[in-house]
Amino acid sequence: MGVYLSTPKTEKLSEDGENDKLRFGLSSMQGWRASMEDAHAAYLDLDDSTSFFGVYDGHGGKAVAKFCAKHLHQQVLKHEAYSAGDIGTSVQKAFLRMDEMMRGQRGWRELAVLGDKMDKVSGFVEGFVWSPKGDEANDHFDDWPPEEGSHSDFHGPTSGCTACVAIIRNKQLVVANAGDSRCVISRKGQVEICDDDEFLVLACDGIWDCMSSQQLVDYVREQLNSETKLSAICERVFDRCLAPTAGGEGCDNMTMILVQFKKPVGSGTSLSSTQH
Repeated sequence: MGVYLSTPKTEKLSEDGENDKLRFGLSSMQGWRASMEDAHAAYLDLDDSTSFFGVYDGHGGKAVAKFCAKHLHQQVLKHEAYSAGDIGTSVQKAFLRMDEMMRGQRGWRELAVLGDKMDKVSGFVEGFVWSPKGDEANDHFDDWPPEEGSHSDFHGPTSGCTACVAIIRNKQLVVANAGDSRCVISRKGQVEICDDDEFLVLACDGIWDCMSSQQLVDYVREQLNSETKLSAICERVFDRCLAPTAGGEGCDNMTMILVQFKKPVGSGTSLSSTQH
């Protein structure tokens, strides 16, 4: 069946968490695809005032997606613009830094290890995500120095990934994306940025192939009336989108992060969006 399995893998890898400002639930499912190429990262406390969420869709480069889920948030933290409060610049530079890191010898070796593990081991590793909980986000900060000179004959991965990250600091929301993964935010059931923000959703194109932004917001909002576990809502979205047969819409890997604000973000909420 080419890139599709004879029957879909509907097992879901899910997680929930919260701090004093936010609640989140996330889930991922392989579905009809022959392999799982998605990854994600969720850090409620990237620092004392900042949360970070990201979805990464491999598009043929599943090792790249895992690499980005492991390292991108660290590069955001590391850039001098982040310390100066310029989150938009720091995340933009972090996106570019991923390419640079993967072209060096160290990056090449790590991609080879990630790809080898995922090819040889079935089950959990196929759904591998890099998403430590809570304060583990910075416990193993990797100070990756620049590599100079000719590294090797390796010119970088032949396949990469799309990425969408959302960074929330107090009343500021910064969204950056490359490719067709997407972030939407809901206020009173509408897709827009206003004072009384309710929740936001980050998801790969396995969801957006099947639902529009407004359809997903409507569905999530309806589910929140009866379901308190956010990852369970993500799982229901997958079941709703999953195609009954292989081929076409509803057959891609699916990954979704649902972030709920515990109280209105408040006046002065700003949105910065960076496209790559």
